[in-house]
Amino acid sequence: MRHLWSFLAGLVVAPVTWVLITLGQDGSTRTIGRWVEIGTSNTANLIEPAVYLAVAGILLGLLGTLRFSPLGPLVAGLLLITPYVGMFVDPFEVRDRIPANREIFGDPLPLHLPVQNGTLFLIGVLLLMATFSGQRWRRWPRPVAGPVPAQRPQDDTGADRTDWPQGGNGADRDSTPPSLGYPDDTPTEPLPRRTAGESPWSAPPRPANRADETTTDLR
Repeated sequence: MRHLWSFLAGLVVAPVTWVLITLGQDGSTRTIGRWVEIGTSNTANLIEPAVYLAVAGILLGLLGTLRFSPLGPLVAGLLLITPYVGMFVDPFEVRDRIPANREIFGDPLPLHLPVQNGTLFLIGVLLLMATFSGQRWRRWPRPVAGPVPAQRPQDDTGADRTDWPQGGNGADRDSTPPSLGYPDDTPTEPLPRRTAGESPWSAPPRPANRADETTTDLR
């Protein structure tokens, strides 16, 4: 489908570009020639032909650089070089077949002008060169969606938990728990056991201290 749309674009852009280049070149030539005759210039008179040439350049640039399909530049290039190539066969017959004495937007339209000065042939060759890239005939590679990274568990405040083992999916829960900050050479004392009738909320018995025993003996 992309080759079909590119082919249709080439069929449309070629004649439109021919008309725009003709209007731009003829307008520029007549304007500058008038300046030479009267000995003064007004650059505002060049705006209209410059716009025609700029639009033609934009159309040719889009057709020749966008990597949709090279079929459009190929078709447009062949259409644009055909009149000039015909000059090698029968120049008078080709020139007579080009429409003359036409007007558009109130301006004369001498379509033979860009053919005779070789502008169409130059643009056609440029478009043909755009079709020699092998990558233009291939589709753009589509991006492949990568695996979704596992989300880290969060605490009640919504922040990421840093004490959870790597992975976050429960596979490493049986691994060694993180360190509580005690030095490796400092042993921790176990909590004293409670009796059966002792309340769980009562304070644990105070461990015996040698200093207390010494004080009791002195008394």
